[in-house]
Amino acid sequence: MKNERIGAILRYYRKVNNLSVADVVKKLEREDTIVAEKTIYGWENSQTQPDADNLLKLCKIYHIDDVLSSFEYLPTETTPIRLTEFEERLIKRYRDKPEYHNAIKKLLDLD
Repeated sequence: MKNERIGAILRYYRKVNNLSVADVVKKLEREDTIVAEKTIYGWENSQTQPDADNLLKLCKIYHIDDVLSSFEYLPTETTPIRLTEFEERLIKRYRDKPEYHNAIKKLLDLD
């Protein structure tokens, strides 16, 4: 069964990881998978979908650990928030600097 959201999700994770399509092609080559840039664009535009092996390789490249949640195969209420490495570092730094919490809340309009 075709999941129409796979393409948009792949594009989202590629961009979150600050990768160009050319970067993804190179990383796939290191995984012994040769694809053209237009193939990646086809996957991201939902014209085609990667096979299971290629999808798992993309998940590895994009640091996607929970495939079912990330590709919306689980109900929304059970899908945890996925953080990028930058977001994780940001949260850790936030926790290390409690003296800045009020300023950050004000800056982000969280009060």
